Amino acid sequence: MKSIVLATLAGLALAAPPKNPIPAPVRPRIAPPSPALDARAADVTVAIDSGSIVGKSTGTVESFGGIPYADPPTGSNRLHPPVKLSSSLGTFDATGAAGACPQFFINSEDNNWLLEVVADVINLPFFQEATGISEDCLTMSVQRPAGVAEGDDLPVLFWIFGGGFELGWSSMYDGTGLVTQGVDLNEPFVFVRVNYRVGGFGFMPGAEILADGASNLGLLDQRMGLEWVADNIKKFGGDPNKVTIWGESAGAISVFDQMALYDGDHTYNGKALFRGAIMNSGSVVPADTVDCPKGQAIYDTVVSEAGCSGAADTLECLRGLDYEDFLSAATAVPGILSYNSVALSYLPRPDGTVLTQSPDVLAAAGMYAAVPMIIGDQEDEGTLFSFFQSNTTSTTAKIVDYLSSIFFHGATDAELTGLVETYTKSLSAGSPFRTGIWNEIYPGFKRLAAILGDLVFTLTRRLFLNIHVANYPDVPCWSYLASYDYGTPILGTFHGSDLLQVFFGILPNYASHSIQTYYINFVNTLDPNTAADAATAESYMDWPEWKGDKQLMQFFDDSAALLADDFRADSYEYLEANSLSLYI
Repeated sequence: MKSIVLATLAGLALAAPPKNPIPAPVRPRIAPPSPALDARAADVTVAIDSGSIVGKSTGTVESFGGIPYADPPTGSNRLHPPVKLSSSLGTFDATGAAGACPQFFINSEDNNWLLEVVADVINLPFFQEATGISEDCLTMSVQRPAGVAEGDDLPVLFWIFGGGFELGWSSMYDGTGLVTQGVDLNEPFVFVRVNYRVGGFGFMPGAEILADGASNLGLLDQRMGLEWVADNIKKFGGDPNKVTIWGESAGAISVFDQMALYDGDHTYNGKALFRGAIMNSGSVVPADTVDCPKGQAIYDTVVSEAGCSGAADTLECLRGLDYEDFLSAATAVPGILSYNSVALSYLPRPDGTVLTQSPDVLAAAGMYAAVPMIIGDQEDEGTLFSFFQSNTTSTTAKIVDYLSSIFFHGATDAELTGLVETYTKSLSAGSPFRTGIWNEIYPGFKRLAAILGDLVFTLTRRLFLNIHVANYPDVPCWSYLASYDYGTPILGTFHGSDLLQVFFGILPNYASHSIQTYYINFVNTLDPNTAADAATAESYMDWPEWKGDKQLMQFFDDSAALLADDFRADSYEYLEANSLSLYI
């Protein structure tokens, strides 16, 4: 559902012409192949230990979709950590797109009538089956430049999709344009996408889950995907020693979690699983434990909806349910596009083993894999998540009550009041930022959007960066603020709009070309400013490391500029002083 909403809203932004001429040359995009061309595409085969993987070539890019990396997490394997693939694939047809894991599109219990109608259709098992969704979904997809073979040892970009840990799948993100851009820059790379379990299938909380060792399954899926890359990517022409992990939203949060898993141990068979990280709109999310009261309430609701409350072992009861019954029960809790917003029902939580402590505590202790990184945000991260709270946020007291009851159960009203009061009621100060008195769709919307965007994304990023440069001053990091959709009504440069601009490059303007170039440089050299062959690369301004002056690169649609990372300083200082009380 989130992807549908984003695509619809993005149409508004893309309909507006650029305000100024584009100074950089525009490289033509390669059109997607027609069905007729697709049918004539040559098959390409790569032999790995588990079988012969047959992919397809469209002339410029070779693609291998939906390669299993684990046994199906079905039947007795449901709600268990992933098990490495134990059977041979033989000759495996990877010419199609990877199927998706079960999705939590939207909560069918939401009070919004429109969302109820959508939920009634989109959560139905037959709809999910018709769109290729099933529990047998733990797969990898690989794309590489045509002609690449074992021994070429190209760097690898490992993509982790977002979606609030509730929805999303790897085949939503075709990397053809990015791989082609790498070739054009004479900086080719291999692009890899991992499917992992989401929603109640991948992030179920509760004391029973904790006791069983069944927590954070989605993170373990991602880790096993990285191990698959270490074992197999050389056969596809990639270098397992040159992996950069990249994610957006929940995918970016997952990137940091992969850095922090097992107290920062990111090795496998004695070697590092990745050497760099890119985080778009997400990093450290302070969270209560798997068995916290909120987590337990989620588990108990699912158990009740599943009819398992009277079972001697409620977790085994959930494992034994038919797929349709478990799906229905797991989606009977608040979703991301609801009144609860980004106070997620399902998300990574500390379990003492995989994620040993809250991510902010691990960061502060330096217990994460400190690798060179790019990390940044959209200017208006909170607008998309503030649509469903009308008539509840018009005063400071109402916002405090909302945050206390939905988000931060460990914070006092006094602590939350202090936080909210750092955000003025003035319309000109809220998000979408820099829009004066406009875009206030209900009383308090712009103020709440500013608060949610800062707490979950923008100021939390600054908190992590300050911790990082204190812990590891010699490990470089770069940061940014995206403002290229400024002027989009109500939304501004909204959460997820970088998927359209950066990942897919739908508007081939300065922002998309420059950011893609910086990223591809980074994948190749761990420096966004350094190209493998500078003579073939477009020239963009130098992006300084985030230290010393602590400057962001601010991206507009037609230019970029440096911006001091000190905006909303009062709110940041309050967040920094009270972060231990602000656990989701």
